[in-house]
Amino acid sequence: MKRMEFHLGPLADRLNTAIREAEQAGVAKRMWRKDASLWKPDEASHKQIRNSLGWLTVPDEMIGVAGELIEFAEMIRARGFRHVMVCGMGGSSLCPEVLARTFGQPAGLFPELLVLDSTDPDVIARLRDQIDIDHTLFVIASKSGTTTEPTVFYKFWYDELSKRRANPGENFIAITDPASPLIDAAAELGFQRTFLNQSDIGGRYSALSYFGMVPAALMGIDIRKFLERAKEAEQSCSAVMPAESNIALKLGTILGECANAGRDKLTLVIDPQIETLGLWIEQLIAESTGKEGKGIVPVVGEPLGEPSVYGDDRVFVAISIGVIPQDTNATLSALAAAGHPIVNRQVNDIYDLGAEFFIWEFATACAGWRLGINPFDQPNVQEAKDATRELLSEFSTSGKLSDDQKLADDDAIHAQLKAIKPGDYVAFLNYIEELPEVARKFQELRILVRDRTKCATTIGYGPRFLHSTGQLHKGGPNTGVFFQFEAKDKSDFPVPGEPYTFAILKQAQALGDFRALVSRGRRVVRIDLGDNLLASLDRLKEVILNALK
Repeated sequence: MKRMEFHLGPLADRLNTAIREAEQAGVAKRMWRKDASLWKPDEASHKQIRNSLGWLTVPDEMIGVAGELIEFAEMIRARGFRHVMVCGMGGSSLCPEVLARTFGQPAGLFPELLVLDSTDPDVIARLRDQIDIDHTLFVIASKSGTTTEPTVFYKFWYDELSKRRANPGENFIAITDPASPLIDAAAELGFQRTFLNQSDIGGRYSALSYFGMVPAALMGIDIRKFLERAKEAEQSCSAVMPAESNIALKLGTILGECANAGRDKLTLVIDPQIETLGLWIEQLIAESTGKEGKGIVPVVGEPLGEPSVYGDDRVFVAISIGVIPQDTNATLSALAAAGHPIVNRQVNDIYDLGAEFFIWEFATACAGWRLGINPFDQPNVQEAKDATRELLSEFSTSGKLSDDQKLADDDAIHAQLKAIKPGDYVAFLNYIEELPEVARKFQELRILVRDRTKCATTIGYGPRFLHSTGQLHKGGPNTGVFFQFEAKDKSDFPVPGEPYTFAILKQAQALGDFRALVSRGRRVVRIDLGDNLLASLDRLKEVILNALK
């Protein structure tokens, strides 16, 4: 039985009052009626909001086409495909990433699901070596059909296949919205199929739509079972459900009101079997709430510590399959005793991810109501995109990137660390390949920073996080202390049809992100890790130790 327990501590009266106010305001009823005034009073926002609520009923719609998706997946399996590679960004790729890492290859009978959501040429080189390209189905996933990364991904893989066969389009399908230019491109290039997603579903709310369920079917997940769990969650959030029994309404209202009370660092403690769910929740929460100087900062993958290493800006949510492990439960109990709000959510098995996707979408919309923001737009994401486009235009003309941003020396890093204040969060923005040994080094750094400053820490890999936490970084509260990392790429490839390579594209994205942060008055430094990542990170650890004595 799925259940949720709340330990609200000193904020209990305030949070319970917020839940009663959600009942009085008819939050659930108005959401199901698609009443846009629930979030914003102005008519200009209402059309956009009303066109963003299709996720409320998508489990029913996808159950209706489950048989068709299963039949398509069987056809792909019968054709001998060994890998399915989703090429997308943000909402188009994070659900497949969760499914791939959680389910693996069910029974080994279906193709292995891989995800490409990085312009880092070393990532592309690793994937190229991993797959049998002739037996790989490429899923080009883009809601708008104009997003830079999926576009360059399909150009690259299509070009690679064109060198080997006369009909490369047979190895491609697309998932996009109606009226997207990707529809015409897919037809022209001979893609074997294009799935048209519901247009009234935003990218980060699209896990249970074609963007999530086509990859799920292709990798052999029982999508009927998965969607039935989502349907159960949908019913638990119905308009007639009392607020006290609507766990998603309670969760979202609590998170929103905790942020209003200064506890805006949502720290996720997730069962190792489903820990990648944190990446998806991170995008959903950060991009939905981080605007107008407000926001909830999701903290994912930060190891759980004793009460002494935390400030008074945290709320903890634990998600476990079955009973929470004894040691984790003991630490959470100690945190509750120290006054931190704690939410414990228990699920039955990995198929309950279907329910979690819906519960968190509904909760995020409720948190947006409590914060007084529109949880369905992303007004600041475009800033980094525009800066990147400008840099690439300059490169096309001059053959070089206009890099006018100084790299940080030890003194600048020291000053940045000394500027950290209570209530801040420290974000490591990594424009490097995500490797296990590098990830371990960053975990050491984040623990060191947290334990010395009591501040929350986050880690993002670019350009993925630009479509995730990037909105929060620029539009949320000015409490982020940003360290942007870059390093020399080992590989590089030209982008077909463009005057630049993937390394240049990634560098332009990093510089564009840096410029956007600076323009917003954010505290940010750039650090070049050079050729030897591990040695440079060890040296950085010494700098941090000296600065935070």
